[in-house]
Amino acid sequence: MDSTAKKYNYTSEDYWNLPEGQRAELIDGQLYDMAPPNRIHQELVYQLSRIIGNYIESNHGNCKIYPAPFAVNLDADDKKWIEPDISVICDRSKLSDRGCEGAPDFIIEVVSPGSRKMDYSTKNTLYSDAGVREYWIVDPAKERTTVYRYEEDAAPMVIPFNHVIQVGIYSDLQITISELIK
Repeated sequence: MDSTAKKYNYTSEDYWNLPEGQRAELIDGQLYDMAPPNRIHQELVYQLSRIIGNYIESNHGNCKIYPAPFAVNLDADDKKWIEPDISVICDRSKLSDRGCEGAPDFIIEVVSPGSRKMDYSTKNTLYSDAGVREYWIVDPAKERTTVYRYEEDAAPMVIPFNHVIQVGIYSDLQITISELIK
């Protein structure tokens, strides 16, 4: 490693004091800038949030759904602040004025060209380690969704957009991604 290179160790204070309008995630002392999402990304986030939110409401569920921007202090130790595209939190005691303090039950990330490595690798590990129950990576470029059900300790499932996906935390909710982006 080059001894002249400095690696700044950012803190949650740095994260919370970012300039107005700048979005980033804090992971292990590093800030990762977030690029503005494209139209398909936003359409998928909106449609998935709407479907899941309507399901929770119609079933008088206790869970809350929050689309980005919404801060999640993933490990509740003030060192990892992320902004999943969609967070479903069933333990309302984790909710604070700053966001979610601990792991959401269900997270969905919609892949953007600049977020591919982060969504498939870094965040997958973070979410698994933090206790997230279910994680979806919705990938418009590849027209597939990768589903992780960590609490089942199962292998990931790769599901084409035109196939039905069974939501793991809601046994009677199914979603077909291709129907959301007509």
